[in-house]
Amino acid sequence: MLYGRVSETTAITGLLASAAAGEGGALALRGEAGVGKSALLSLAASLGEASSGGGAMRVLRAGGVEPEADLAFAALHQLLRPVTGLLDALPGPQRDAVAGALGLAAPSSDRFLVSAGVLSLLAEAAVPDGLLCLVDDVQWLDRASADALLFAARRLRTEGVAMLLAVRGDMPVKGVPELRVGGLDAASAGDLLGSRLAVTLGSGAGVAPVVRDRLVALSGGNPLVLRETAARLTVGQLAGRAPLPDPLPGGEQLFGDQVAGLGEAARLVLLAASLESDLDVVLRASSRLNGTLPDTGNDLRNGPGDGDGPGNGLVEAEAAGLVAVEGTRVRFRHPLVRSAVHAWAGSARLRQAHAVLAALVEGDRRAWHLAAVALAPDEEVAAALAASAGRARARGGYGDAATALARSAELTPDPGRRAERLVEAATAAWLAGRPGQAETHLAEARELAETLPGHPADPGDTPYDETGRPASQGGVRTVAGLVGEIARLRGRFELNGGDAAEAVRILGAGDSLEALADASEAASYVGDVDAIVELGRRARAHPRGFLRDTVAGIGAMLDPGGDDGEELLRAALARTGELREAAEFLWACAAASYLGEADVSAELAGRAGAVARMSGIAGQLPVVLEFVSTAERIRGRLAESAAIAEEGLALAQEAGYTNSVGAHLANLAVVAALRGEEETCRRYAAEALAIAIPHRVGLRAAVASYALAMLDLGLGRFEAAHARFVSITRAGPGAGHPTVVWRSTPDRVEAAVAAGDPDAAREAVEGLERWAAGATTPASRALLARCHALAGGGDELFEEALRLHGEPFEGARTALLYGERLRRTQRPGQARAHLRAARETFQRLGAEPWARRAHGELRAAGETAARPQSDALAALTPQELRIARLVAAGASSKEVAAQLFLSPRTVEYHLYKVYPKLGITSRTELARLL
Repeated sequence: MLYGRVSETTAITGLLASAAAGEGGALALRGEAGVGKSALLSLAASLGEASSGGGAMRVLRAGGVEPEADLAFAALHQLLRPVTGLLDALPGPQRDAVAGALGLAAPSSDRFLVSAGVLSLLAEAAVPDGLLCLVDDVQWLDRASADALLFAARRLRTEGVAMLLAVRGDMPVKGVPELRVGGLDAASAGDLLGSRLAVTLGSGAGVAPVVRDRLVALSGGNPLVLRETAARLTVGQLAGRAPLPDPLPGGEQLFGDQVAGLGEAARLVLLAASLESDLDVVLRASSRLNGTLPDTGNDLRNGPGDGDGPGNGLVEAEAAGLVAVEGTRVRFRHPLVRSAVHAWAGSARLRQAHAVLAALVEGDRRAWHLAAVALAPDEEVAAALAASAGRARARGGYGDAATALARSAELTPDPGRRAERLVEAATAAWLAGRPGQAETHLAEARELAETLPGHPADPGDTPYDETGRPASQGGVRTVAGLVGEIARLRGRFELNGGDAAEAVRILGAGDSLEALADASEAASYVGDVDAIVELGRRARAHPRGFLRDTVAGIGAMLDPGGDDGEELLRAALARTGELREAAEFLWACAAASYLGEADVSAELAGRAGAVARMSGIAGQLPVVLEFVSTAERIRGRLAESAAIAEEGLALAQEAGYTNSVGAHLANLAVVAALRGEEETCRRYAAEALAIAIPHRVGLRAAVASYALAMLDLGLGRFEAAHARFVSITRAGPGAGHPTVVWRSTPDRVEAAVAAGDPDAAREAVEGLERWAAGATTPASRALLARCHALAGGGDELFEEALRLHGEPFEGARTALLYGERLRRTQRPGQARAHLRAARETFQRLGAEPWARRAHGELRAAGETAARPQSDALAALTPQELRIARLVAAGASSKEVAAQLFLSPRTVEYHLYKVYPKLGITSRTELARLL
């Protein structure tokens, strides 16, 4: 029975009720050891299993165990083992990733797919009556399991899954609501003590108030400390008739005295169990430590009659209430028992136990036991840890791989090999979303590499092989190759989470095509035109090919003396049929953008996103989604753009990609601007600029500034919009970007004309003509025609633009501008058709300020009908609209789930909400509508 805990019980019952009703949610219970977190989890289990109004909830339990904290997916295997029979219900990529993580199939290296698959599996396990996941001692979960479970916890919405996490210490559980579990108040503590005494001494026993208050003050109301301290006091002391001992028993002595009072065999059983939980291994190890029995392979649960055997030791430890045997595993009554055992054993005996266990287990567990024994560098142990890291990495357990590689590096005798393993540890930590740890390992590797013979004075002297990777000899990187790899990683880390201009400096020191491409990418983020041009010139030293032509062509397009940029970029785009990787499609996207073909650029960004989702480029999906979100916005699909940016923002925050966080915030600001959501737009833009400006990410700073300009333009604040657009053109590297300048030129022209500055409008049109001189797509020609019309051209230019437009938002803007001209030149009848079409499109897209503007023009043109209701699609949430479009295109629920990192049941839930909103009942009708 629990005493007190009213607020905790209320929170738990509310969470369970929501899950039983089909909603999902998670809650973290945080408190010190012994405060009652595990008891609250048990309460939740009993409440879930006794659910009324339907069947009992399924309950899954797992707990972190210190000895398994470095074994990738150990806790996940413990939690999901009862429901692995449901794996076939998952989308193929998710099924394979989870099965690989659990050791049931070939591994997958994409941690996002593993995490999405865990979410889908939990959703399947919640059918039909809900699911309760209870995870104790989260601070000791292996990192791969913790990452996957927290990913799922943050996304529990409609799955009928309740997740309760118990954690102590300061381990963060980002994105999960927390409830602090404190000590009991004096009254509840008195009730607890009274109930314990009544059980042991009879109903007449009691605790004197003064004694109760002393115990509460000592323990802080901690139930475990209260119980254990009271158990060491006499009846007279508890009743206040005898003086209390000074000091009161408690603290580390809680279990230390019990451990010290056991026989040697029992203590050795506890020692083995503190390092391994498998019962057979524990008994064999304690047998060897005790030296009383040979390891014959016989059943050791029943020791010899003299009481010295491991079986009798286990019986004694169980009788003392310190451990319990559950099936084939030994569990400690409380984590503090393990601490007490280690305090008794001391470091020398702990190492002896690890050595014995290393001879009894294999694989990852053996590697970590050997590492615990090692007191000096040992290549055999280091190699075993590196192999363990490789297995974890192959299953997507990058955090555990980083930990293993870092320890492997510590034990590596050869300085060069040690530096290599530190580089590998840095890479794994970065892919695990732990940038601080990654940078620490890389700094250690760099410092070590500088002491190696053959270290190049200049990283630019680094030799690279024909693939662009740092050179190696016999499969081992040369010192110069290692230095080049360290420099490249430093640059990538800076680009993703630090100072983008510093990334240009670091990456630009290399001469390989890959290094130059990385440096050009960084310079593009900064908006450093001079650097882009120079890097493009240097790329010409390499043989012709897709990447070389793209880097050189972009540089030539920005070079005042360049004359072959268009030819190079056209040659690169002609090879898009050969591309396979998401990063290659992003380069093609950039090539099209610099040719002035925003529509082609958007299409290629969409292909990059599709490839990234299906191929699992571990760790880079947040970056790819920056461009996919932009592409959807350019296509006029505002809801999809927002949904993708929100997804990318969450993934970037989880991965620790600070600059990608800024990119998604900037994209969300633009969508909010087009929707007329002023407060939201300003908030997102401010947050984006707070990252982009100090990190000198000019591309994202310019996009955030563009959002504020579009907000003013949409709300009719033309002079303010004009001033903002002009400031975008004048922003230098780190605050502006040439691509944003040219892409915003049609908007700048409109603002200049509306603000009464026709000269600025004509100047902007001339700049757009130069930029888009090589553009051949209808979309680019339509925008140019509209700009010419606004800058003083005839009606035929508006008509041409309307014929060429294929993208709805820009087409509606052209119709609105043409309608405004027709009305103001006394042709209201002709104006109304264009204005009406513009209003309908804006309403369908959710571009509210533009729809209001079109409606106002319609009224001024003589149309008196009330503004029609918004299009039914406007009632859908961004996520619902994304799912609806994919389903309308023929994708199954599993296929949609695989693309969007959702569970199939979540997809079905959203469809259930979509159909009534659209007034339809089937996928066939949905396809017809969309």
